[in-house]
Amino acid sequence: MTRRDKRVMAVAAVAIAVLLGAVGVWAARSPGSYGRSHDGCITVSLPSTTGGALMHECGGRARATCRHAFARHDKIARLTRPQCRLAGLARQSPPAVPASSAPG
Repeated sequence: MTRRDKRVMAVAAVAIAVLLGAVGVWAARSPGSYGRSHDGCITVSLPSTTGGALMHECGGRARATCRHAFARHDKIARLTRPQCRLAGLARQSPPAVPASSAPG
């Protein structure tokens, strides 16, 4: 391999490394159109037969999904609950029942 060939290979390797680095930075800074769970919207990554699926819900559908997740104990429910908490849709404890005074 000549000196010129080695230089071309080195330049190509550096160009590929820079390109991969740029793609990595872009992927880290722009996670997708849904982003993270917040403000009443949930985004959950779920295992699927094709490798993975993304569930994104907002509003009433997110509230229903979170109610379902807190009522169940399967794998999808366990993955959904943390996203519900991030979205502010955590399970609320039932209202306290005031103790009635016994007639005396």
